[in-house]
Amino acid sequence: MSCGEKVGYYKDIPPEELPEKFWSDATIRWLIKKEDGAPTYAMRVFTLYPGGHINPHDHPWEHEIFILSGIGRIRIGSNWYDVEKGFYIYVPPNVEHEYINNGSELLEFICVIPHESTAERKKIIC
Repeated sequence: MSCGEKVGYYKDIPPEELPEKFWSDATIRWLIKKEDGAPTYAMRVFTLYPGGHINPHDHPWEHEIFILSGIGRIRIGSNWYDVEKGFYIYVPPNVEHEYINNGSELLEFICVIPHESTAERKKIIC
């Protein structure tokens, strides 16, 4: 009997691509969504191929990220961070950020976001 849980292997979820205006050489797998019964958060896995990137953007919700494999650079505001497997990252709401795979292997990371905005929409410069 199910209690509403969802258990699976992430590679069983087909990767999706977004329009190139958002990124290049990258995919997303939506592991847990609101439609799965999760009332508060969504969990995704991003894969950036070597040279891939997610373009600069901001939005009124936070991100919690954990790097599964590879190496890359992440910009949060005006700060750049070199990251690799095992790193965790918090991106505050409304702060511009971007991701780049500058390695020779896949950069994969878990990204958790709330279903609803967690802040008023305003651009934060830092």
